[in-house]
Amino acid sequence: MRTLVHTRQGDPAQVLTLREDPDPPPRHGAGQVLVRLLVRPVHPGDLIGVEGLPGLPEQRRPEVRTPGVEGMGVVESVGPDVRTLRPGRRVAVFPAPGTWADFVVVAAERAVPVPEGVSDETAALMLVNPLTLLMLYRAVEHALGQRKGPVLQTAAGSSIGRLVSAAAVRHDLPLVNLVRSASGARTLRSLYPTLPVITTSDGDWREQVRHLTGGQDVQVVLDCVGGAMTQDLVALLADGGTLITYGRLGPGTTTLEHLPLGQRGLTVQGVTVWHWTHRTPEERAQDIAFAVDLAQSTPDLFEVAARYDLADFKTAVEHARRPGKSGTVLLTSPRSAGTGREAVR
Repeated sequence: MRTLVHTRQGDPAQVLTLREDPDPPPRHGAGQVLVRLLVRPVHPGDLIGVEGLPGLPEQRRPEVRTPGVEGMGVVESVGPDVRTLRPGRRVAVFPAPGTWADFVVVAAERAVPVPEGVSDETAALMLVNPLTLLMLYRAVEHALGQRKGPVLQTAAGSSIGRLVSAAAVRHDLPLVNLVRSASGARTLRSLYPTLPVITTSDGDWREQVRHLTGGQDVQVVLDCVGGAMTQDLVALLADGGTLITYGRLGPGTTTLEHLPLGQRGLTVQGVTVWHWTHRTPEERAQDIAFAVDLAQSTPDLFEVAARYDLADFKTAVEHARRPGKSGTVLLTSPRSAGTGREAVR
């Protein structure tokens, strides 16, 4: 059994190590299943969990930790009280801490059966990002209330950014997209020609935003960049507007004291997919049904940047951090119980 582990925070390429354990996989308990993982994504949040947030003290824990919260695999065995799943069933898992390993034990309710026709790779991506999309869209609707003002999105070329764009087109949301590069802008325009795209490498990108909105201030900003860019984004917000933050991809920092929150009645709201676990079982079931349907109906929204064997994690991490990357980097395991590097289907 192979497992990626770390005992301290830092650069994943430096602090992560691959542990190969000859012992059998972990055992499941009541209400749990053992899943042999085949594919797992490298999400920005996974890397932050290893690195820690800048400016905060290192979180020192005595236990060995394994990154990853999402993945796809095959049920290996089930608890005696589990009736909904059987060995051999393909499943997607979330939340399942520790998926950067060959095996993971999860509660049966956190293992979602993968429909026929959905590839292993799509299945590995079909929960976290679609569920994050739902959390973000609800936050936007709440922030807008009865207003119809424009919404600004950073990192629009990211995996979640593309999902937000697809939802905006479907629901006629007045979305303005920000991307880093001209090539990223061209790609996004080809995918969503009705949505305006602005490149932040242009020195006048703020003026371009104001021009596209007809001089109207932005009501909501969806931001996963943060850092030094925050002040510019807040300057584009209307009084009483909302900055929804759900990531930190950008360099630098901006302290709250430097933002005119009180003077302008602004709201800063954090959104994380972990809040999704607080929804009722009925609500979670509806959200999962949405995610599964999205994977079946529009698999092109689940773009893969590259695939690397679990042992090649250093290369995978480097690729995941690459500016302008399109799609999500995947870590794979062989379909057999051996240690070869067989491709997933």
